Amino acid sequence: MVTGHWFPALLLSLVMGATAGVPVEAQGEIVLDVRETVERLQDHVRALTVTIGDRSVYRPENLSRTAAYIESFYRSLGLTVEAEPYQFQKMTVSNLIARIDFRPNPTWRLLLGAHYDSVVGTVGADDNASAIAVQLETARHLAALLGNEDLDLGVKLVSFALEEPPVFATRHMGSRVHAKRARKEQEQIDGMICLEMVGYTCHAPGCQGYPFPLMFMNYPKQGDFIGIVGNLTSRHLTNSLYRSFQQNRELPVVKLTVPFGGWLMPSVRLSDHASFWDEGYPAVMVTDSAFYRNPHYHLASDTLETLDFQFMARLVESLLLFFRSHGGP
Repeated sequence: MVTGHWFPALLLSLVMGATAGVPVEAQGEIVLDVRETVERLQDHVRALTVTIGDRSVYRPENLSRTAAYIESFYRSLGLTVEAEPYQFQKMTVSNLIARIDFRPNPTWRLLLGAHYDSVVGTVGADDNASAIAVQLETARHLAALLGNEDLDLGVKLVSFALEEPPVFATRHMGSRVHAKRARKEQEQIDGMICLEMVGYTCHAPGCQGYPFPLMFMNYPKQGDFIGIVGNLTSRHLTNSLYRSFQQNRELPVVKLTVPFGGWLMPSVRLSDHASFWDEGYPAVMVTDSAFYRNPHYHLASDTLETLDFQFMARLVESLLLFFRSHGGP
């Protein structure tokens, strides 16, 4: 329990790091066909939630089918794919890793990650097929830029095998396996971007909720924005991502910087970015805010029909704006 002089200090820190976005004039052309991107996002989510379905640890055959789908897609872009296998109970699961390097030795190395499993008994359209779909379509557009833009950038795309219960907060989370390996090998990761539930919107006044004490602050009351959450170590990454997202006039953005690694507000640690925080890497979560907005969270009703694919396509645009901001000299 936070008492005495600690609570005002915490509140001040949250206020200073929390900002709602007002879009600014775009500084670069976004080459993206929104209608086509919407259709491709729908195809990915349909494949994951209808063709495959429940992707929980209790359906290992579906986890394998999902990994094969992701690997096949990356290979279709001409990318090499590395499997990062590890054991959970009596099964072997794998993180999938693809890389897009615009230079042989880029200054900036960023990681775009999302988990591909779902809660048992659900097809997990928002949680987290929406994020995998956005990850894949962002990869498509980044791969198309190879040879056409001089970016001082290397992007590693990691699709994490396990994140949901009963694995959550254990060493068997795919992101913990990967982050620990990266730290052990002293891998350069200048920023990790975690995509976590990025497909649901709500537009009725008051439909958007917040954890304490954010409900007392001047945050949007409608759930039509994308959120960026970082810790103090990740302030540069949070601010850089936020500035790029602001250039997209079609997608409002809100940012939040939390102190103490998010431990005083546990809900901001509920995804794969926290694995990288704990290893000392800058990391942010990009999210629609999960159960603070989406009434279908961890329910069988979390289906394709509930998602806003236009919103997801605009997120792909915003991510491209960020990655393209890392131009060469």
